Order: sequence, then structure tokens, then C-alpha cells
Amino acid sequence: MDDKTKKNSKSIQDKLATIKYNCDNKSHITINQNKCSKCKEKVCTFICPANVYKFDETANEVVAQYENCLECGACRISCPKQAIDWHFPASGCGIILKNS
Repeated sequence: MDDKTKKNSKSIQDKLATIKYNCDNKSHITINQNKCSKCKEKVCTFICPANVYKFDETANEVVAQYENCLECGACRISCPKQAIDWHFPASGCGIILKNS
């Protein structure tokens, strides 16, 4: 890899740090912990490109950091227990796209 390629290649964390959000004070993501507790894989914790979902070992539950959501819907599609209730954020909130 030449110097120019190295300079232009950024980690996903570097790219995510450039995204702008207008955060709502209320989450647009709700997790049904009864369904979630029966899931052994916790797919949401690794399928989400923005790392919104984390397993809290102390509380023994998955928590959502909705402020980072890219609104891709991968979590909703991939959850084997259908434990994630996901809606678009309130009007004017969420990810700010450059051409919108």
C-alpha cells in the first residue's frame, strides 16, 4: 500500500466520527428484553455498523445507544427473536445526510 492509499484509508470508527446527528431526547429504538433474554447469539451487538447495541453484563441485557443510529435497519432485520422495535426518529431528528 502506497502512502496515498494509507492516507485515504480510514477505519470505520474514523468514518463514523464524521457523521452528524440531530439527537432526539427520546429513543426510537425499544428492545423487548423478554424476547431478547432468550437469544444466545445477540446478533444486534455485532451486526450494527455503528455499534449501537451493547450487552450490559451487570444488568444482563442488551442496551441501545440510539444517538449513534445510522437508520439502516440492519438490527430489525437480523434479530432472530424480533425483539427490536425500531422506527425512524421524530421529524428533524436522527442522522443528517449531506444531500438532504
